[in-house]
Amino acid sequence: MKNKIKKIAERFLISFGAALMISVIVLGDEFRTAMSNTMNIILGPLTANLPMYIVIFILASITGLYSALIQKYTMDWKFIHEMQERMREFQKEFREARATDNKQKLAKLEEKRAEMMGDQSKMMKQQLKPMFYISVISLPIFFWLYIHVKSNPYLMVFPLVGTVGLNESAIGPLQYWIVWYILCSIAISQIIRKVLDVGGR
Repeated sequence: MKNKIKKIAERFLISFGAALMISVIVLGDEFRTAMSNTMNIILGPLTANLPMYIVIFILASITGLYSALIQKYTMDWKFIHEMQERMREFQKEFREARATDNKQKLAKLEEKRAEMMGDQSKMMKQQLKPMFYISVISLPIFFWLYIHVKSNPYLMVFPLVGTVGLNESAIGPLQYWIVWYILCSIAISQIIRKVLDVGGR
């Protein structure tokens, strides 16, 4: 019974995450605005009490923690590490066989490659599955930030740059709030992954 409920919950979250991703692409601005307005009920009060760059830091922390937990508990890291090790060994053998023009060894390796395709497909599914779970939280947060920051002249002192508008362009189409969000996400995710031993052997 417990496993059945778990499978139903997994299917629901995967379906919901996939539906969100498709809706963002297909329905465009109208859907993104509706999603942002819904999230504003929850996140709007934060902006009344905290600077926007702190709000972005908090949301990056939440998505970083959520992503790390999803990756830790939905992926078979033992299988992934074993598969990666097998691929490294295969590539090493293949390079050596090609360098020595060992046709017999190359033929055997081609057979081995065909056998490994099934495991590679399984590994791809392992790596893609968390993306749908993560999108359930990350997409609504991202588009709330996108629309909210776009509509408000928030300022922050950006490292090595000085005072900038968060909705100003930093690098091409990337605005400063996106760069700040990415920097916070990467730093926080690395710390959380280390603490939780995500992907560890």
